[in-house]
Amino acid sequence: MQRLEAKSIHGHTYYYLSQWGWKNGKCRRLSQKYLGKLEDIAQAVQGTGPAPEYAVVLDWGLPQTLWREAEEAQVVEHVDQLCPQRAQGLSTGDYIRLAAINRACEPVSKQSMWDWVSRTSLPRVWPEASAAQLTSQHFWDHMDRIQPETAQAICQQLIAAVLQQEHIELSQVCYDGTNFYTFIDTFNLKGQNKQGRYNLRQVSYALFCTTDGHLPLFYDVYEGSRNDAKEFPQVLEKFQRWLKERAGSTWAATKPTLIFDKGNNSTDNFALVDTLELPHVGSVKLDEHPDLVTVSNRDARWQPATEPGWEGTKSWRTQQVVYGKERTLVMTYNQNLYASQWATVQNDLAQALSQLRRKPRGERTDAGLWGGPTRKSEEGS
Repeated sequence: MQRLEAKSIHGHTYYYLSQWGWKNGKCRRLSQKYLGKLEDIAQAVQGTGPAPEYAVVLDWGLPQTLWREAEEAQVVEHVDQLCPQRAQGLSTGDYIRLAAINRACEPVSKQSMWDWVSRTSLPRVWPEASAAQLTSQHFWDHMDRIQPETAQAICQQLIAAVLQQEHIELSQVCYDGTNFYTFIDTFNLKGQNKQGRYNLRQVSYALFCTTDGHLPLFYDVYEGSRNDAKEFPQVLEKFQRWLKERAGSTWAATKPTLIFDKGNNSTDNFALVDTLELPHVGSVKLDEHPDLVTVSNRDARWQPATEPGWEGTKSWRTQQVVYGKERTLVMTYNQNLYASQWATVQNDLAQALSQLRRKPRGERTDAGLWGGPTRKSEEGS
């Protein structure tokens, strides 16, 4: 145990920190440290001692947390199992782990990777890394070893391990596709990307994820010229095979509910979903069911929702033939959402009319029309 002891020497009191313990069956003082007079202790506690010569500020919390998560998920082991190993230096799995952590913390270029690492606490848990190894060339040399099919296999192994370890349910799965343009000269074709850069090559990406936590489960990268409805059946069959492998003998009782938007709708796609016997939730276009569009929002069939988070929403169920088969349709209406969308439409309309009024006579408009407003519009008719 530790004791604070005082000694009186020539009328002055001095303090010592003593460490006591058992020695040869008797309690003895094992060590003693001089602390000084009472005013010396008070000055030390108040922090008025000598200033430090320098300070090192490191990003600690998030890099350390992600590092431990990567270790627990065995990211390096999964990658190195499927990728060729080098005889010395860092492995492909080491580079993948670091790149993933950096993307989640503070994305930088591969050329700046060591500068970022040196400003974090990672060198303390990863002393093998150095500026000479974390160069852009070393990164690309290792990335070249990962073929597309290998990347898919690594992803599937990691996801399977996480699902088992975290006991994540697959009762509901969401599917959607997105795209982005690139200046890189790739094999991808041009397409209708969401940024409007139709002159550039496009990368399209389809993804299945869990509704709880949005954990990615399965992905597919495809040509920019292929639309969502054509990609949907190809990736769906791949995903279903992956799910059946995960579920094994329990597949019939644990089929997930697939949720997708109307951009994937087609007769063939719904026939495929029915063939695979997957429970599903989708949406339909308004012009496909004009009889339902004309139903008044004050109709007696509307029932208010009682679940928390759905306040102000009304709904009712009906049966309709959708892509060759009778299915259950759920009609929904929310006054707040309607008011917000209506205000957006009116705002966009007002801006468009304002731009048309500012067009000089004879100038081509954005809509491709020639000439200014007619005389009637000038007179306010």
